[in-house]
Amino acid sequence: MAAIQHRLSMLGLWGLCQIAAVIASIWMLAAALTGSRRAWTLAVAHDQLANAAFGGHEDETLSSRAGKAARDGKRWACVLCRLLDRLDPNHCEKAIEPDEGKPTV
Repeated sequence: MAAIQHRLSMLGLWGLCQIAAVIASIWMLAAALTGSRRAWTLAVAHDQLANAAFGGHEDETLSSRAGKAARDGKRWACVLCRLLDRLDPNHCEKAIEPDEGKPTV
């Protein structure tokens, strides 16, 4: 019975998260259109969410995780960092957060 209640709680939480995601996306669009700094804050939050969804630490950006993995020669990370370098040279290296996720070497 406790397992069923836990699952129902998680489904309720999932629903609330879906509502929060829609609101955050609308706020980010409005912030981007008005030039507000909040757009960047929300972009970082989405980046951390994506990292957590892919199994990373919830407080680390995907770029930071990719930068650490690229140092270790992980193929996925090298590809992602090369793509991001086209937008922002040396992006993954600059984004590394040594105090989040797995420690840097």
